Amino acid sequence: MIIQCPKCGEKAAVNGLGRKPLNIPLKNICECLRKYRSVTRAAQELDCSQGYIFKVLKVNGLKLKDVFQG
Repeated sequence: MIIQCPKCGEKAAVNGLGRKPLNIPLKNICECLRKYRSVTRAAQELDCSQGYIFKVLKVNGLKLKDVFQG
């Protein structure tokens, strides 16, 4: 991708912008949550944020208690 420098106006090539999105499968998240019974420990194990875990659960129509019960 070629962008224009905001300071000097020159064009520069960049490989990518920002961090690549995480693609941790729901199955892995659920297994980690059941194993550790803690969102904090599961997030550390999966190397992601606690918010990411809650986001994936929400997108799939699950809540934390659903994972722990099932």
